[in-house]
Amino acid sequence: MGLSARHIRAKLDLLVTGMTGLRDDGRFHEPNLDGSAGDYISFHSWEWPQGVGLYGLIRMWQFTGRDDLKILIENWYAARIEAGLPKLNVNTTAPMLGLSVLWRETRDPRWQPVLDAWANRAITEMGRTREGAFAHHVSDKVNDDELWDDTLYMVALFLASYGQASGRTELVDEAVKQFLVHTRYLADKKTGLWFHGWTFQGHHNFAEARWARGNAWITAGMLDLFDLADIPAAVKEFLTGVLVAQVATLLTTQTGSGAWRTLLDDPTSYEEISATAGFGYGLLKGHRLGLGTPEWKAAGLRAVEALLANIDDSGTVLNVSYGTRMGHDLQFYRDIPIQPTGYGQALAILCLSEALRHVEGETS
Repeated sequence: MGLSARHIRAKLDLLVTGMTGLRDDGRFHEPNLDGSAGDYISFHSWEWPQGVGLYGLIRMWQFTGRDDLKILIENWYAARIEAGLPKLNVNTTAPMLGLSVLWRETRDPRWQPVLDAWANRAITEMGRTREGAFAHHVSDKVNDDELWDDTLYMVALFLASYGQASGRTELVDEAVKQFLVHTRYLADKKTGLWFHGWTFQGHHNFAEARWARGNAWITAGMLDLFDLADIPAAVKEFLTGVLVAQVATLLTTQTGSGAWRTLLDDPTSYEEISATAGFGYGLLKGHRLGLGTPEWKAAGLRAVEALLANIDDSGTVLNVSYGTRMGHDLQFYRDIPIQPTGYGQALAILCLSEALRHVEGETS
């Protein structure tokens, strides 16, 4: 493939610069339900794009041991907590995933009371659908009776991570239940891909969109679930089968550039790089862990090449689709604008960090 470890490391350094430099330029006006301004771009805002971004930085810190990253991360959390945390919902839970991993590694006493309080509220106060799944309630909209792919990455991974680290097995059990119920309603039995959402009000999958980033949350999220928590062997075997079925179709929908389109099975939709990075990360990690075939690795390395071609000189990941609400027709997904975001930066960091393990010949 001609991938250079030196080149990948240089791009990883740039990605941190690109993430911390993100600023909301007013292009999008998305006020929250409480009337406050929504900021889904600027690095210093507490929302789900920044939450995923912090998780990527923390994974990079774990991988490199860089003290400057640890200081950056700790200062971010300290400042946000001192300023006051936002109202609890699915998306504002996302930053807790990174904080749980940070606490697991450092056992810094500043973080556990925050984590405990948020976990307690999540399992007791968060809106639920039938069968006990978390409804996708977010800062600017209440999506009653709806399941979205995103919820697993934004909430369930935090509960799994913190539950495992703190010995609170009831949190891990909750995370497992969320993965199972969401699988039941969102995994497409025909293709193995996942639909973006499901509503219990109409008993349908909205536009039946096999949306790329939603699928990437699943590919990356399942593998991280296996890393973050000890889950029952039968559940892990079941979810692995779900993952293998998804990847079988992903391998057939990768484009010649190595990327995937924002609607995976729609050749008229644009190539989208945050999903490509998520898939590249998952395919390479899955192969390293012995879950996938050599085809997984080959496709993952092609995804890395596509990703590298979409990181500019400032460290900004290009061709990332903006935050995507639930679409009621497929054209909605084709029309989502392009915007650099924290999750684009983070998924790129995860992908390139995993790629280094393969390029440098590491096995663990």
